[in-house]
Amino acid sequence: MTAYIFEFIGTGMLLLLGNGIVANAVLKGTKGSDSGWVGISLAWGIAVFVGVFISADVSGAHLNPAVTLGLASAGKFAWSLVPGYMLAQLLGAMTGTTLVWLTYKKQYDATEEQDALRATFCTSPAIRNPLWNFVSEAIGTFALVFGVFYIAGGTFSEKPISLGSLDALPVALLVMGIGFSLGGPTGYAINPARDLGPRIMHTLLPLKGKGSSDWGYAWIPILGPLAGGFLAALAFLWIGS
Repeated sequence: MTAYIFEFIGTGMLLLLGNGIVANAVLKGTKGSDSGWVGISLAWGIAVFVGVFISADVSGAHLNPAVTLGLASAGKFAWSLVPGYMLAQLLGAMTGTTLVWLTYKKQYDATEEQDALRATFCTSPAIRNPLWNFVSEAIGTFALVFGVFYIAGGTFSEKPISLGSLDALPVALLVMGIGFSLGGPTGYAINPARDLGPRIMHTLLPLKGKGSSDWGYAWIPILGPLAGGFLAALAFLWIGS
């Protein structure tokens, strides 16, 4: 139970700080409107660092269903724990993004652009093409999960692996690098909970003039990252075979 709680807390902090920078950058009436893509990518890296550092020594700091699936598929995490971890990550993402809404409540009230409002919750593609958006998310998540295997000290034995607090910085740098290099096509969800939880809250919260939550796109930042995480596990196993 403690591990689930820390997955919830870690993912909540991830979304609080990660979606917080997006809100600061795109909402009307903030003091961070000049942050831009560089600021967003840097802050998401910091968000990952904080989330991992808080939860690593208790839960292993997956903070991402694609990481959980990848580790389990490679035999490095118990399948029996997968549903609880994924639920904790989803609830943490929903909570973290709700705290962003509370923090920027007056800015949300002042912002009329529907795309900007939705961007502070979930991702959307720069050029909408379901196949290639899926491929982009899968590749970005492959890079993340494959890197996590080795950052976490992965070996080809049966021993489980997990992130420790000392791994927080390299994982944060990895996510930052993915944002700078691979994030342009889709806004790099690379995490089903990071996109689905906030998208649910965009639907539920009383945002003025919020428009559509774009549920037609929502399957891509869910299935794309899960596919990327699974492929990273297969690659890890193949290299060790």
